[in-house]
Amino acid sequence: MEDVRYIVGEVLPALWRGLLVSVSLIVPSLVLGLAGGILLGTSRVYGTGWFRRLCDGIVLVFRGFPLVIQLYIWYFGLPRIGIYLSPYAASVCGFVCCSAAYHSEYIRGALLSIRPGQMLAGHAIGLTAFQTIRHVILPQAVRRALPGCGNEIIYLVKYSSLAYMITCIELTGEGKILASASFKYVEVFLTVGIVYLLLVTLVSRALEVLENHLVIPGFERYRT
Repeated sequence: MEDVRYIVGEVLPALWRGLLVSVSLIVPSLVLGLAGGILLGTSRVYGTGWFRRLCDGIVLVFRGFPLVIQLYIWYFGLPRIGIYLSPYAASVCGFVCCSAAYHSEYIRGALLSIRPGQMLAGHAIGLTAFQTIRHVILPQAVRRALPGCGNEIIYLVKYSSLAYMITCIELTGEGKILASASFKYVEVFLTVGIVYLLLVTLVSRALEVLENHLVIPGFERYRT
């Protein structure tokens, strides 16, 4: 009973504060990361030679550097050149760049799966290359890339826990403070893990509903 009172009286209020910070990190990182991934992925397929290589290099860097190293550079490294970011801003920048790099790979693969004849068909009806990509090819590619991008969104929910490494006290950070003060590591981090599990479950269900909404009847199967 004592452990239950401790969790209800101290752990849950602190974790609620941390959860609000985590959500405020995840939502903009999700939106901007997906948008950046679409731009990068499209540029890597349809960009000019030098621009395509530039985008490939950007993706290589942000996929190759561990995320925690990227966060350290954003928060501790940039002040060396006169750029100061708050812990929250540095965290969002790190999450957006990392997510965009991974999303771009899913988008690139989906774009390459679209038959080249659709570009020719767009030209045949008077659309420019940009209009064909925007209105014909990209919507199909985004739909095909959704399962992979959804997986990256779930990863984002979990690796948002790294924000506390640069003093942005979110859900995991609040848990670390509580556990260090009470030495109840099992109780605290088990509760933190359950909260992340609930978040991932909610996101997974939302993505499943979105996939079913985008299914083309007669061509694809609904997820049940």
